Amino acid sequence: MDIHEWPRCIKSARQKRRLVKTDRDKQLIQLNKRRDELWEQQRLLPKVRLEHPYQRGWKRFFVLRDDIKRSPQADFYEALLVKINTVEYHHDKSFKRKKRRKGRNVYVVKQQQLQEFYDYSWQVNRMKLTENEKTCFTRVEFMNTNRRLDVKYVVTEPWRYVLKILPRIITHVKLMDVDIEKELAYIDNRIDSYYLEPRLYRLTRGRRYRWKDEFNEPAKYINKLKNIPGYAYKEAYLELET
Repeated sequence: MDIHEWPRCIKSARQKRRLVKTDRDKQLIQLNKRRDELWEQQRLLPKVRLEHPYQRGWKRFFVLRDDIKRSPQADFYEALLVKINTVEYHHDKSFKRKKRRKGRNVYVVKQQQLQEFYDYSWQVNRMKLTENEKTCFTRVEFMNTNRRLDVKYVVTEPWRYVLKILPRIITHVKLMDVDIEKELAYIDNRIDSYYLEPRLYRLTRGRRYRWKDEFNEPAKYINKLKNIPGYAYKEAYLELET
């Protein structure tokens, strides 16, 4: 009997395999949604104050120079510092890191800079920089890791700020929910054990991101015939050649 003459309640072997695969994908999507819900619940947990605070390493951040504090523009640069300040933590007060030089390990002071804004962040202006504050930045062009020209905005006069080191004192800790931690560990173990992350990425975000897409493709590699259909007129191809 032809497969098209079967009753609708009877499914072919291919349809059964498809239903099994679809059901697994739906379960995986629901598992991911549940994990997001648990992460949100974990993020909203309150912090509790410790009865006995303790020190965990050191922290380093920028402050105004003493002479700038006494200047008439102290309030302006203090307000700007709130938006561009950066904080780093280290187990040692010297803030030195190991670096390989000429076949041996040496310890150099870790560099720390004020906040820099890339072109997109500069246009969006999430830090709510005023027009006067924007004049304190300089536009800098550089080559990124993909060997492409990129733009960022850096502080023109960083000498107005100096680094200050203080002990990092832990006074509050995040409250822990045992049930949330247990369920998160179960979900993570299931995804890692069966290697479900690539499939989950494809279901939720489509295909993987490719850095060499058509928008950032160099001009010498752009194929002008790529978007012309095969049934187009001959004149469409001749116009590209001229």
